[in-house]
Amino acid sequence: MKITLLGIYIFVTLTTFGQSFTKVTSGSIVTTNGDSRSVNLVDLDGNNFIDCFISNGLYGGQNNFLYINDGTGNFIQILNDTITRDHAPSDGATFADIDNDGDLDAFVVNWYGIDNLLYRNDGTGNFTRITGTAPASDGGYSETAAWGDYDNDGLVDLYVTNSDSNLINYLYHNDGNFNFTRVLSGPQSTDNYHSRCANWIDIDMDGDEDLFVTNENGENENLYKNDGGTFTKITGTSLVNDGGNTMSSSWADIDNDGDFDVLLANDQGNNSLFRNNGNFNFTKLTTDTVSKSAGNSFSSTWSDFENDGDLDLMVTNCFHTPGLQKNFMYINDGTGAFTRINTSIPATDLSWSYGCAAGDLDNDGFEDLIAATVRFGGLDKPDLVYHNDGGPNHWITIKLAGINTNSAAIGVKVRLKAMINGQAVWQLREVSAQSAYCSQNDLRVHFGLGNATQIDSILVIWPGSTTEAYTSLQTDQFITIIEGQGVGINSFEENSIKIKIYPNRF
Repeated sequence: MKITLLGIYIFVTLTTFGQSFTKVTSGSIVTTNGDSRSVNLVDLDGNNFIDCFISNGLYGGQNNFLYINDGTGNFIQILNDTITRDHAPSDGATFADIDNDGDLDAFVVNWYGIDNLLYRNDGTGNFTRITGTAPASDGGYSETAAWGDYDNDGLVDLYVTNSDSNLINYLYHNDGNFNFTRVLSGPQSTDNYHSRCANWIDIDMDGDEDLFVTNENGENENLYKNDGGTFTKITGTSLVNDGGNTMSSSWADIDNDGDFDVLLANDQGNNSLFRNNGNFNFTKLTTDTVSKSAGNSFSSTWSDFENDGDLDLMVTNCFHTPGLQKNFMYINDGTGAFTRINTSIPATDLSWSYGCAAGDLDNDGFEDLIAATVRFGGLDKPDLVYHNDGGPNHWITIKLAGINTNSAAIGVKVRLKAMINGQAVWQLREVSAQSAYCSQNDLRVHFGLGNATQIDSILVIWPGSTTEAYTSLQTDQFITIIEGQGVGINSFEENSIKIKIYPNRF
């Protein structure tokens, strides 16, 4: 079964947004019903086109969905792989290269006390379930999980959130070869909350991954500062003293000032946008449009949908209303101030949407959207795909491959400088295995560049290693940067840069 991005569609031209989307209405993703939860956009077979994994969380169990991108813009639904035959009540999922063999493996969490699921990828998108090891033998009421290398040893570790039963979250250290040790000490492993989402993110830009956990039932969030693999709980900042019923957190540099800000999605209440002031201090933006849109929000995704050089936002809504709901879409003016858009297709559909993720499904240089939908009125619903119809603005997309760093480059930060509308603009991204609750964006780093036709500088900051610099690159291309194939920033020579480029087939 295939989903064709150029098939039957609904088309809306936007004047206020400057960007149009096509709603895809044919193909298996948008015609297969499920009680869906997580959306993960990841390249599972190494063909440089992103595939799609969608988990299903029906009580009593339901198989998860896997769709492989065949490289022409079509998705083939896989029905006979182990990862699609678990028949468990799954919630979140996270993909990374656990054993550094060059492909993305998977971890899928379950609720109702059922053991979570660990899968090894053979490199072609075929999976083998791993049992008997710590991450897959601790039954819990797990909401989601995130891979991140917290001790910078080149192997991704795992954090799992739980929202019921004993309410203890799980931290697992990756010992290599799919062996894990559960870490039992430290506040990140002993705190007792109804936890939903976890993000590994280098909040203080010191080269290691800090940990942020959202909680529901009116509980404050948890922020753990990482100091070389040892965690200290941060208190006394507005970000962790705000309470709420927080389903999700999603981090991004919304104002291009070189640090990561955060959106908190609150079910049955206003969402919250916090600006990073540095040194783990945050300001809540109470008057911004994003913080004044009441909803039942569960997840979100940041992406430069217009390719104009700043990050826009999509937020999903679900549950607690007798009818279906609209999702939220916001456009960034470049300073971190947002306008809510009501005329774009992703924000006009009625659904109960859960996880959502952004990525370039057809390699045309513009980021598309997929949103998972849950059961409504006793009936499962198909998921939603929105194709970004592009425009004149320029872009670049970068695939990163670690050598000393983990192979999938989880935790690597990229800074890019370009002249946009006559102004020097620095942008910042970090590669993440969990971009929001039940959400994993395309691991390739995407930058919108507006009217810039040349990139001044790219800095790749490898965790616990060096910073590599590249200059004078052209826009509108896909490139791969491999750790150590370039040169460190302190001895930069342009002619010794080694960048592998693969063509844009569209």
